[in-house]
Amino acid sequence: MGLSSSESSRALKRTVIVAIFSAVAVVLGILEAQLPLSAMGLMPGAKLGFANIMILTCIYFLRGRDAFVLVILKTILTAFILGTFSSLLFSLFGSLFSFAVMFLLMKGGKNRLSLIGVSIAGSIAHNFGQLVAASIVMGTTSIMYYLPILLVTGIVTGIAVGYSVRYLVNALTKISIFEDFLR
Repeated sequence: MGLSSSESSRALKRTVIVAIFSAVAVVLGILEAQLPLSAMGLMPGAKLGFANIMILTCIYFLRGRDAFVLVILKTILTAFILGTFSSLLFSLFGSLFSFAVMFLLMKGGKNRLSLIGVSIAGSIAHNFGQLVAASIVMGTTSIMYYLPILLVTGIVTGIAVGYSVRYLVNALTKISIFEDFLR
């Protein structure tokens, strides 16, 4: 059986939204890579997680599989464009941990946490995922001594990303393409 025209239209809208969100997430990742955070005293490879703005917004409006596709596209395209294939594993682990936590909190938590709370949890999960990847690559768990620092930075960046998502969600609900996806 084929899709009805309304189902087909909704599927097309989802595809367009994922494509746009992927493009924006990649651009945010590229801009973020240009910030000299390690020169400002943060750990090498530290990032602010601005691409999570698009991922959490996607989780808010769309299905989990749409957000999962966004995570994979953002991770691979950003690594390809920036030429940082050595960090692909770290980014992939962090992104997948973050996605899983944010998705479960958004869909399973039944609005128990605000977008800011979900963002903080996702940011901390991203940092933890990267540490797990580093532990695997380095063959040691001693890298986990970074965890307290990453918890603090995860909270700070999670708050910033959460506020951005809250603002973006409010703005996007006024655009007609998102009408079909409102809760």
